[in-house]
This record gives sequence, C-alpha cells and structure tokens, in this order.
Amino acid sequence: MIFKILYQEQENEVPVRENTQTLYYQAENERQVRQALKDRQINIEYIQPLDDEHLAYEKQSEDFIVENN
Repeated sequence: MIFKILYQEQENEVPVRENTQTLYYQAENERQVRQALKDRQINIEYIQPLDDEHLAYEKQSEDFIVENN
C-alpha cells in the first residue's frame, strides 16, 4: 500500500500549511511507515493511506516519487 505523509522539515516545527512537505511511502501499514521514518528528523503531521482513485490523482504530480524499505 502507498501512504501519503504530510510533514514539517524540522521535528520541533509547528505545523503550518505553507511549510508542509509531502512524501509518498510504500509499506504494509502505518506502523511500518513510522518505523521507517523514525530516524529522519521530521515532524509527521498525518499519514494517509491512498486508495486507487486517490493514488491515480497523486501520480499526475511531477513530484510523485514513492519511497520504500
């Protein structure tokens, strides 16, 4: 499954919409995503599993790159 992660660059940064970054990650579940990203110094706001329709929409973005383990 592919997850969309919304995050801030700094782990102690207060979430501000204009500064929110997006990352796409392939994993079995949200726990695996959090485990894989725990060493990065980022502030995760939200992890959203993408269904087929939402994934198709996200793939249209030029910034769409999926990371995995």
